[in-house]
Amino acid sequence: MERRASLELRAKGRRLEGYAALYGVDTRISDFTEVILPGAFTDTLREGRDVLALADHDPKAVLARTRSGTLRLSEDSRGLHFDLDVPNTSIGRDLLELAERGDIGGMSFGFTVRDKGERWTDNRRELRAVNLHEISIVSAWPAYEGTTVQARRRPTVAPRLIAARRWMESC
Repeated sequence: MERRASLELRAKGRRLEGYAALYGVDTRISDFTEVILPGAFTDTLREGRDVLALADHDPKAVLARTRSGTLRLSEDSRGLHFDLDVPNTSIGRDLLELAERGDIGGMSFGFTVRDKGERWTDNRRELRAVNLHEISIVSAWPAYEGTTVQARRRPTVAPRLIAARRWMESC
């Protein structure tokens, strides 16, 4: 599995959102240049694969996943957009604090290339179709620059409304 990182993350309350991958950006990876083409994630999203959101690619640090609905992924003309609900765990609280302060390094994603999903021209690689396995919030240095993460507040329910719901459910 390959991993790539970039730098767009926004913290909005108890949610993080941004771009895990950007289209059309040439990025130096070791001894070659790589670019992600629009639609590279389309098959993964259409197939409904269970994609995880992790901290620093650590499978023990699961933040969200598509199967549970806590991670939402979509493609637009800019790239692979994500929106995730931050868990109330020590890792979740730490990442949210770092994102709100602007101290997160960026975003990353783990993938395998689909059959005929890449094209090489000399030392330039075009990613055309990949199997997306995970996206990660990266604490330090991402490979792809320009991705974002931002925190978003979850709408709160008024205490009176909660009490009224509980009363109605008990009837």
